[in-house]
Amino acid sequence: MRQSTRYPVRAAGARRLLAGATAAALAVGLSGCVIVTNDGDRDRDRDGMGGMPGSSQSGDDFSRGDVMFAQMMIPHHEQAVEMSDLILAKDGVDPAVVELAEQIKAAQGPEIEQMEAWLEEWGMPSMMDGGHGAHGGMDGMLTEQEMDEIEAADGADGERLFLEGMIEHHEGAIDMAEQHQQTGENAEALELSASIIESQTAEIEQMRELLGD
Repeated sequence: MRQSTRYPVRAAGARRLLAGATAAALAVGLSGCVIVTNDGDRDRDRDGMGGMPGSSQSGDDFSRGDVMFAQMMIPHHEQAVEMSDLILAKDGVDPAVVELAEQIKAAQGPEIEQMEAWLEEWGMPSMMDGGHGAHGGMDGMLTEQEMDEIEAADGADGERLFLEGMIEHHEGAIDMAEQHQQTGENAEALELSASIIESQTAEIEQMRELLGD
């Protein structure tokens, strides 16, 4: 059984909840939708009736796309941190893989905190409401079985499963970040999604080299 980490994936049930919510949100789309904030105000997103008033420290507005980006990327990052913890707990791992896992944790841990702070400032929940669903609804998210396989594998097999899983995970994050570049409005959030695209694209290339691809 995996031990909880500093940034757990909020338990398997929470991940299934978020995955189903993501699929539903993508089906609805980012235009013409209504968000109800904590104070009961109803605001159209930027693709509907204009920007949603925000309270970020930068003073910029935020859109439904910004909210969805943070709500979806938080659990996505949490799983990447958990995957990194799994490989770091093993003995005899290639130092280059250890360095990469530590790099991922060092980058994504603070980003989780940053996105959680934005959602709090915006008066939005950190998790999306929705029904249960498969992890396939969240781009790049590994299943419980895949996570268990990484945990159980040793040596070269563990490294391979980690790298292959993280490549898939990063590709999903990049897709989400690219979508946010088209739908977001908050300058700080857009800066983060652009940074994710750049940094994780570079890490994918690094991981492919480690795999010998």
